[in-house]
Amino acid sequence: MTGMPCDGLINSSRYDTNVQEMIYAHTSTHRYYRDNSSRETGSHIRKEFSRRLHEPMYLFLAMLSTIDLVLSSVTMPKMASLFLTGIQEIEFNICLTQIFLIHALSAMESAVLLAMVFDRFVAICYLLRHASVLTGTTVAKIGLASLARGFVFFFPLPFLLKRLSYCQKHTVTHSFCLHQDIMKQSCTDTKVNVVYGLFIILSVMGVDSLFVGFTYILIRRAVLELSTRGAALKAFNTCISHLCAVLVFYVPLIGLSVVHRLGGPTSLVHVVMANIYLLLPPVVNPTVYGAKTKEIRSRVIHMFSQDGR
Repeated sequence: MTGMPCDGLINSSRYDTNVQEMIYAHTSTHRYYRDNSSRETGSHIRKEFSRRLHEPMYLFLAMLSTIDLVLSSVTMPKMASLFLTGIQEIEFNICLTQIFLIHALSAMESAVLLAMVFDRFVAICYLLRHASVLTGTTVAKIGLASLARGFVFFFPLPFLLKRLSYCQKHTVTHSFCLHQDIMKQSCTDTKVNVVYGLFIILSVMGVDSLFVGFTYILIRRAVLELSTRGAALKAFNTCISHLCAVLVFYVPLIGLSVVHRLGGPTSLVHVVMANIYLLLPPVVNPTVYGAKTKEIRSRVIHMFSQDGR
């Protein structure tokens, strides 16, 4: 009678050990699949983010950011040396190069803003055709066309300025070289420069701004025709960031062109408008797009969280 409990206890211990091994195996298998599933989910999310960031809107945004970065790199070193060290001299050929780059890059930015509003128009009005209309090849062609247009239209500017004769006083009133400012230093007739400058402003930035405004009228009409108020607000909310970028770019540009076309000596208003036109878009654009775009905001937060580990 005494042997039975011992044998029963031994068998029970063996049973518990088997159960524990089975539970451990099941737990290990569950942990393996859970970890593997987490890795797969994270990989899928990263791939989804990567795929979304290769959509036309983000490709155009990358072009816009690159233009703003190059434009800041062209002007900021000289502006920084002017304000920090007081060095006010700049070599004439370097000044002409800066003029060409500033105006050409501005034309490229105007073309990219026009392409971005066209992307919004297709996405809102013809959503099912968006992927077939704005392919990667089409986006690349638009980028090359904006680059070529900026180069072709503004390449003659330095040569038109170089042919002029200048007075003894060579004082640039802005913190960077501008076509209108250099032109005022000439002692000879500048009618060709005035006419060509007005022509390229109207035919490049002027035409782009008209098309942007007309496209927004079409977008507004399409949004108002949506069935529910929530859908209309959601559709128009996708344009808020671009609308801010358009206003930040075109309003200072138009203001600067107007104050220079009115004539008279360069005043503080000219200088302030020129600095706003040059410095505001590179600051506002990444801030607005980073705050309003979920994918960009999530990627930035993810990058900073990884750096903090």
